[in-house]
Amino acid sequence: MFIDRAVVEVRSGKGGDGAISFLHAKYVPNGGPDGGNGGRGASIYFRASRTITTLLNFRHSKTFIGQDGGKGDIKNQYGKYAEDVYIDVPIGTVIFEEEGHKFLGDLNEEGKVVCAAKGGRGGRGNSMFKSPTNRAPKIAENGEPGEIKRIILELKLLADVGLVGYPSVGKSTFLSVVSAAKPEIADYPFTTIVPNLGVVKVKNGSSFVMADLPGLIEGAHLGKGLGLQFLRHIERCRVIIHIIDLGESGRDPYNDYLVINDELKNYGFGLEKRPMILVASKMDEEGAKERLEVLKKQINKEIYPLSSLLEEGVDAILYECAKLLETTPIFPLYSEDSEELEHKVYSLEEEEKEFEIRRLDAHTWRILGDKIIKFYRMTNISTDEGMMILMNRIRKLKIDDELEKLGATDGDTVILDDFSFEYVR
Repeated sequence: MFIDRAVVEVRSGKGGDGAISFLHAKYVPNGGPDGGNGGRGASIYFRASRTITTLLNFRHSKTFIGQDGGKGDIKNQYGKYAEDVYIDVPIGTVIFEEEGHKFLGDLNEEGKVVCAAKGGRGGRGNSMFKSPTNRAPKIAENGEPGEIKRIILELKLLADVGLVGYPSVGKSTFLSVVSAAKPEIADYPFTTIVPNLGVVKVKNGSSFVMADLPGLIEGAHLGKGLGLQFLRHIERCRVIIHIIDLGESGRDPYNDYLVINDELKNYGFGLEKRPMILVASKMDEEGAKERLEVLKKQINKEIYPLSSLLEEGVDAILYECAKLLETTPIFPLYSEDSEELEHKVYSLEEEEKEFEIRRLDAHTWRILGDKIIKFYRMTNISTDEGMMILMNRIRKLKIDDELEKLGATDGDTVILDDFSFEYVR
């Protein structure tokens, strides 16, 4: 079964907690702090592999979880680094983060990898907090939390030439003639329901990959027919062969030409700017030559006649494909600065706030904000010193002042992640 889109969840590992420990050794008085750092959590990577051709496996494997890093230990021993997780996907897979549809990477080469979720760094042990003014620190960091993301995988086939046109215009028949591919061929619309690939060898010695895509109809870019489901596979094609039915189907060839061109343009990715070869199919049928002459006057472009049944006109089309591929560059799916555009630049006046306070009920408040929550999760509050560091951070951010402005009263409950404390003015 050909599956070309999947949504999965990835969870990278949490960093290991730093240790609080003091050296206890014979003849070594006042040994000092020796708590080691925690190990890094496992990151989640997607990797392009030739051994996989479809995203079928991801219909059943929906969640990938990385292990947490090991905890720090006595004698400045570091926690064990968790082994990163590599998930193999077909070459041509594009990775997006579901939230905001943020582009993460294009796995268009064998062995290329994209980090989907970064493992948390290990927390520092108390030996890292030793200073001239604090020779026996009883504070350590917890490991940095891992990331949880929903990831969209989209497979976009690596083909040099793409065949487009209305259903039943002869795309599959043409592919079966010029390559060893065996697509289903029948006399009813939408015979092709999955893309078919074939390697085409030209008589001049060159070769290229050709893709036969399911037929397009008006409104395909909006999802009608099989449009949106398979239009993504033409995004990588450097040359497009537009096949127009000139047989006895009763269709209007010129209208078909206009509709398909509009669909390509409306879909985006600059498809209308790619080199296009116009092919008039079914030239062996009665009246096809007369219809071709009319179409040439309407379009005023070169049109290659084709009879796949008699295998006439095939070589001319393939030679033109090979010629265009020599001079047509690869079209990037995303610009080089797309990653840069994903980031907002803040001025001093609109710097991102570190926290937000939300009222839950008359006497309960919640502190929100990625930065303050991350700081809390990485602060070991099991010791008095750790608790003092957290409270000092809250005071430094003037969270208590903000609570007072919002109307908090003595005894109200304030919640930060899974920690709560009593508000006192």
